Amino acid sequence: MILIVKAQIGETGPLVTVRGRDAWALLELKAANDNGCTPIDHPGPRWSGYVHKLRKAGIVIETIREAHGGPFSGQHARYVLRSLITILEKKGGKS
Repeated sequence: MILIVKAQIGETGPLVTVRGRDAWALLELKAANDNGCTPIDHPGPRWSGYVHKLRKAGIVIETIREAHGGPFSGQHARYVLRSLITILEKKGGKS
């Protein structure tokens, strides 16, 4: 069953409904607090896509660029939820 999350942005802001991986990403961002999420510590195939859709829904998410070493050194993004989000309803997904 597809995960569906209904949430309110801010204390009196708009209500949004997100589905599937976008809903998963919102829950991960909320749970991570100020630590945020990276594709390294929260594996997901399209973090940039999830964040883009959540931003279009009116949710503020900061992108922090971080350098990383290793054989494929470079940069990765850390996404940090900056909007106050209240989860009103969660349906589907894994229990």
